[in-house]
Amino acid sequence: MSTQNEMTYAQAIKEAMCEEMRRDENVFLMGEDIGVYRGAFGVTQDMYKEFGTERVIDTPISEAAFVGCGIGAAVEGMRPIVEIMFSDFMSVCWDMILNQAPKMHFMFGGKVSVPLVIRTASGCGTGAAAQHSQSLEAMLCHIPGLKVVVPSTPFDAKGLLKSAIRDNNPVVFLEQKLLYRTKGMVPDREYLIPLGKADTKRIGTDCTIVTYGRMTQLSLKAAETLSNEGISCEIIDLRTLLPLDRMAVLESVKKTKHLLIVHEAVKTGGLGGEIAAEVAESDAFYYLDAPIKRLAAEDVPVPFSAVLEKGVLPDEEKIASAVREVVG
Repeated sequence: MSTQNEMTYAQAIKEAMCEEMRRDENVFLMGEDIGVYRGAFGVTQDMYKEFGTERVIDTPISEAAFVGCGIGAAVEGMRPIVEIMFSDFMSVCWDMILNQAPKMHFMFGGKVSVPLVIRTASGCGTGAAAQHSQSLEAMLCHIPGLKVVVPSTPFDAKGLLKSAIRDNNPVVFLEQKLLYRTKGMVPDREYLIPLGKADTKRIGTDCTIVTYGRMTQLSLKAAETLSNEGISCEIIDLRTLLPLDRMAVLESVKKTKHLLIVHEAVKTGGLGGEIAAEVAESDAFYYLDAPIKRLAAEDVPVPFSAVLEKGVLPDEEKIASAVREVVG
């Protein structure tokens, strides 16, 4: 009989990688300071002791070089996991992410696969300022050929990462920094969570909140506050942003007749606009009793000041206030 263990989000990610590396000798990990230093956020602690330095590879400080190496290894039949220390640094290897990994299967007529996972820390909350705190998922979702995953719980992180590693397509796996130390229950049995499948984190009747990542946790807290006011929120955690589980969103909106979209990225050009358009272009639009609302970060670089950083981001209070506005 399966039991569950409490572990952190970081531990769940490590466990997923270790299990897959034990299962398949073609899986290996590479990135900056992931060996003895255990990674910038401690996720890869002691992995080099079990798997050795040929499968847990400390790379030079050159994202373009080691992401390129990962693509080459994937094409040759390996299943690399490449860690980019901060998601902001994807800009340094953008050609690999935009033009190489997602295009090769298509351009070679399906004769080549790129089973590559790029893990990277995303988002705000650590006082790391403008060049180390961005949420760039909307840029990634504009690239056909990629899959983009953003787990919000330890359970989801483990199950989704294992699926990502086994997927034959390039997957960018975004890990929100403030989630690393959060805890949750994870089964001790083998399990996978399919990519492209959203999860209803809370059932409700009055307003749908569509969100992902750390904003899922804040939305759950806001929903608890609102329940004391007689407002019932349904929370759809997208989990995978590309491909998007469109039907999960539409069915919820048809039920609640109100929609709030919450994300940590800036509003302009953010994924919230795409979700709103999906609803507006579907028959779910005719079920709405109020306009769709988006709640996102302010359109400014992320400030270093903790007070200013908090001020530009959505939080529990802002989410609750936005729901009240939507339901009228």
